[in-house]
Amino acid sequence: MIVLWLAIVIIFIIVATAKLKWHPFLVLILSAFLVALFYQVPIATVPKTIAEGFGNILGYIGLVIVFGTIIGLILEKTGAAIVMAETVIKLLGERFPTLTMSIVGAVVSIPVFCDSGFVILNSLKESLANRLKVSNVAMSVALATGLYSTHTFVPPTPGPIAAAGNLGLETNLGLVIGMGLLVSVVAVTAGWLWSQRFLTAIPEADNPFMSTDKAAVMQAREQYGQLPSATMAFLPIIVPIILICLASIVAFPSKPLGSGLLAQLLGFVGHPLSALLIGLFLSFLLIKGNNKSQLISDSIAEGLTVAAPILLITGAGGAFGAMLKATSVGTYLGETLSSLGLGILMPFIVSAALKTAQGSTTVALVTTSALVAPMLGQIGMDSDMGRVLCVMAIGAGAMTVSHANDSYFWVVSQFSRMSVPQAYKAHTVATGIQGVVSMVFIWLLSIILL
Repeated sequence: MIVLWLAIVIIFIIVATAKLKWHPFLVLILSAFLVALFYQVPIATVPKTIAEGFGNILGYIGLVIVFGTIIGLILEKTGAAIVMAETVIKLLGERFPTLTMSIVGAVVSIPVFCDSGFVILNSLKESLANRLKVSNVAMSVALATGLYSTHTFVPPTPGPIAAAGNLGLETNLGLVIGMGLLVSVVAVTAGWLWSQRFLTAIPEADNPFMSTDKAAVMQAREQYGQLPSATMAFLPIIVPIILICLASIVAFPSKPLGSGLLAQLLGFVGHPLSALLIGLFLSFLLIKGNNKSQLISDSIAEGLTVAAPILLITGAGGAFGAMLKATSVGTYLGETLSSLGLGILMPFIVSAALKTAQGSTTVALVTTSALVAPMLGQIGMDSDMGRVLCVMAIGAGAMTVSHANDSYFWVVSQFSRMSVPQAYKAHTVATGIQGVVSMVFIWLLSIILL
């Protein structure tokens, strides 16, 4: 019955989000109550467990999500994302346009949501494809898969941050970032190689609102006014990542930087909360105008609006996970799955099933990490590296696959002028390949590192 009850809860999550279109926040909170009911958790402890689970995860990671979201929004609104993309193109040249487009996507999507990133970079992609006589379909797949890679694997994107928080890695994000970047290289490469199949493909759908000439790029640039320099564009994201990674080095058991004032200072500024706060203030330098203080306040307000649903889903995932931890389901499933030898494949399978069924990468990351957290010990993933690889496995599942129930699918297909069947062949298959290839790589890493 233990497995049956859990299966019913998972089916409820899928049906409620995918078919009934209920908000994931409500679905996850209700799922926590269902878990309490099915597993006969003492009724007096249920509200407290849910409230503590909700509050604990946001206490660890909530402000980090808010700061990261506001930074991404400012980079988008000030044109810094365009500058970052053009800088990468200048560095890499135009000899391998699809590979360049993949790398551009991977860089921009670290601070910016992948669907927003695709919209921002679409004019640039169209112009480059037109100038270099490369298929728009191939360039679109390359850009979409590049954006998708870092979106699912690399903090400060909210999904990976939330998953890391659920698995107890909120103070070790440097390791998550490092591993996420490594796995992203594999995911980007897989997506880029698939895009090469479409070098002669022609978009099958007409969209009169999409222009492919250079004037479209110039118009897109002009709407931002004076664009920032490349240095200023990269600072808000590069500085926090460097600080977080330095703090992770300080925390190594071997104490490579000692335990003196320097180590303490690096540990403080490299805490994800401090590092992203520094990045936030650096992003304020990108905002220009006569009434800068008001513009900054408006950006923060808009960022809070964007972050609110993510925070609610993350908190609800924490409540769901706390309720699961209060039952015996984690121990039972962990022991059962251990006997099957699934190990790190289990988080991938669960995440892929959730993603494919209900469409949201963030929901798949949050829900799966909450579900897996109680059974890390039983599946042999309770070390720091095991937890990091578990986050990666969940991320690989959360990109498998993007199809019609995913808003990103429609952004890519419509802005690329692909018909739905063509988008399935190009984009959906690409995300499936990315997820599976990434998971194989993660599995090999687990053999080596664990």
